[in-house]
Amino acid sequence: MTAPLLEIDDLHVKFDTRIGTVQALRGVSLSVSAGETLAVVGESGSGKSVTAQAVMGLIDVPGRISDGEIRWKGRLLVGQSIARDARHVWGKEITMVFQNPMTSLNPLMTVGAQICEVIELHLGLDRAAARERAGDILAAVGISGIERRLDQYPHEFSGGMRQRVMIAMGIACEPKLLIADEPTTALDVTIQAQILELLAELQEQMGLAIVLITHDLGVVAGMCHRVAVMYAGQIVETGPVDAIFEKPAHPYTQGLIRSTPGLDDECDRLTAIDGTPPGLLDPPSGCAFLPRCPIGDEGCRAPQILRPFDAGSVACRKAGQHAWGDIA
Repeated sequence: MTAPLLEIDDLHVKFDTRIGTVQALRGVSLSVSAGETLAVVGESGSGKSVTAQAVMGLIDVPGRISDGEIRWKGRLLVGQSIARDARHVWGKEITMVFQNPMTSLNPLMTVGAQICEVIELHLGLDRAAARERAGDILAAVGISGIERRLDQYPHEFSGGMRQRVMIAMGIACEPKLLIADEPTTALDVTIQAQILELLAELQEQMGLAIVLITHDLGVVAGMCHRVAVMYAGQIVETGPVDAIFEKPAHPYTQGLIRSTPGLDDECDRLTAIDGTPPGLLDPPSGCAFLPRCPIGDEGCRAPQILRPFDAGSVACRKAGQHAWGDIA
């Protein structure tokens, strides 16, 4: 097997606030190999976006990486300090598409100027060559009328078009890894399908590895190879997508799948997981899901670590037991 492109090892991220220190990530370990799509799923506040921001070196004061390492192609990228050559990796070899393109694009610069800036910085092309490449990239993501579009501002694009522009900026330097943080959240379902199809096509053409942060388990089932489930700043289960959906081992994963409606469901209300995630100012030392878990007991108050289970790994002493009955 080839070595992973990206390795995250025991990553801890903290945010110092007026009322205490929020432990946003608590020992996260992940890896991503060339050409694969890894889904990172979990409730809001579970640490998905913070993990992505840490990979991109975007954890700033009052946040800090307190422990752990992030390696790229075996070389240290981020730890408690940033590697000297990290800025040559960000934006060129590793890129990120953010959730809301309207807040990510500069409203005072034309779309062409913003894409050219990335190309000139990382590829060293002159302005004319950068503009030509920017036009080619916009065409590759399905935008027509290139010459006119290059000179337009972000507000002149629809939401779906702006997301295509963000993807164009992300692939402009032919990266090896693209992190997509909820890339379709603010879009209608038709445009969502187009954006996801575009990502799949680009992955096939360029051999991209993709980290897809999403709440949509239907998307995960349709386009991802592996899944990492996050809860309260930790990874609670990982595994191949088929294994996760067919036989989820952690009660939280079972609850997520159980709460996703199917086309043939006949019910008045969606099935939810009762309760709320714990606060991360003072997180529990044992299983963070215990207060919401229907099969948890006193033994679950001990620390739970990821251990091999079937085709993946799970952090639960009762892994594989049916917490919610039939989850199909």
